[in-house]
Amino acid sequence: MDTQAADHESMPGSVARGPREAFHRDGITRIEGALDATLLSRCRAVFDHSLGHPGTMTKRIYPGTVHEHWADNINPAVREQCRELVRNPVFGEIVSEVLDSPRVWYSAEEIFYKKGSKVGRTPWHQDTSYGPYGGEQWCNLWISFESLARQNALEVVRGSHKGPQYDGSAYDDPDDPAKPLHGGAWLPLPDIEREREADPASWDVVGYPSEPGDLIVFHPHSLHGGAPLDAACPVRHTLVLRFFGEDAIYRPLPQTSDAIWEGGTGVRDDYRGLEPGQRLSCGGFLRIR
Repeated sequence: MDTQAADHESMPGSVARGPREAFHRDGITRIEGALDATLLSRCRAVFDHSLGHPGTMTKRIYPGTVHEHWADNINPAVREQCRELVRNPVFGEIVSEVLDSPRVWYSAEEIFYKKGSKVGRTPWHQDTSYGPYGGEQWCNLWISFESLARQNALEVVRGSHKGPQYDGSAYDDPDDPAKPLHGGAWLPLPDIEREREADPASWDVVGYPSEPGDLIVFHPHSLHGGAPLDAACPVRHTLVLRFFGEDAIYRPLPQTSDAIWEGGTGVRDDYRGLEPGQRLSCGGFLRIR
């Protein structure tokens, strides 16, 4: 059943009980008006600088097709700008409350840029199939700079953050969005959209409309994907900020892993020296609370 989530009681700059419970139950929640105009402007400055100064892990998704869109991940050009941004206490307070973790660390950023009324979905996936993320206390803050209707926003399979690890999408064939990335090391990624087209009740999908200043908070282990654009929403700029809590651990990717990012996915300095299963709080990540 395709659901428009409704339990979103919140106050600017704080987290009410509703969103935290929704996050733990569904793997996604919305916090309305969390970012004031000044903080939202700083977020947009990070996005614009990253888009104008591509990093070493960029990706044109579905290049040469009508569905082509842009992603950049862990861009060195905005590293210090992001670290300064997330020191704003709003981020630490929100993530601490949502994760129920007194201490919070910043992991990385990602941007998505879609333009064109016919651009389709970002493939369904789990972020945990692309990064060495272990443990339960993880969340992404999804910040869009346009007003988004429900059908143009992020979607999550409800409760999938508590489920199994699937293989990643290779992100190179719009006709086969479930094409495996890791060659069978994990469970095959289901072709969620094809199954939904055949039976709209096959997957319990939840999402939220949003306005500039809202935060969509979701768990990176959730099966999720960015919805398509349309004539009413022909462009979408999104900044994603990633955070973790005290129980997060280093879980390396399979040795058979293929890199989807140009420039490869070598071990980041933040992870250097960590052993599998070791807490990420022992690494080089920025603690913000």
